[in-house]
Amino acid sequence: MIQAVVFDVFGTLLQIGERRHPFRQLMQQLRLQGRRPKPGDARTLMTQNLGLAGAAALFGAQLNHFELARLETDLFTELASIRCFEDTLESLNQLKEAGLKLALCSNLAAPYAIPAKLLLLAFDVYAWSFEVGAIKPEPGIYRQVIEQLGFEASAIAMIGDTLVADVLGPETLGMQGHHLQREGKVRQAGFATLREFAEFVLQ
Repeated sequence: MIQAVVFDVFGTLLQIGERRHPFRQLMQQLRLQGRRPKPGDARTLMTQNLGLAGAAALFGAQLNHFELARLETDLFTELASIRCFEDTLESLNQLKEAGLKLALCSNLAAPYAIPAKLLLLAFDVYAWSFEVGAIKPEPGIYRQVIEQLGFEASAIAMIGDTLVADVLGPETLGMQGHHLQREGKVRQAGFATLREFAEFVLQ
């Protein structure tokens, strides 16, 4: 019996309407300045509580005030364009009213947690990569969710739009993993909408 549900955030509950990719732009600027990209750069951005200015300082970017302001403007434009999918709030409320505990588990840079907290209802547990210091599919981020929810892993279901991070990763720790495929190409054990998933959980 499912007693708690863990959600990925972007691509699952929220969507970005106007993508500007400010952190990617920052990394491109670093490359132009002669810094070679490293395999762990994305992980570093998502496991430290940094804004754009902090990330620029961490990586040693040489940006003047105008360049940093332009990146910050792109970031604010992107954050302001974030919206819930049309079935998000309905599905979350349905599960919450049924007495299930709800959690968020997401890989993201710190600024992207702000619209998530503003647009979504309050969750019982938050596992942001920049606070946990681990990213999906690393076991540590799932362990934190399981411990904070206080249930056996087998009683916790997770859903998200990324197969490895939101299905296979949780399953390695005994959770139930479910794949949300909003594009309509639903494979075995997948769901096309959160409504379908909520109905499945509440059966």
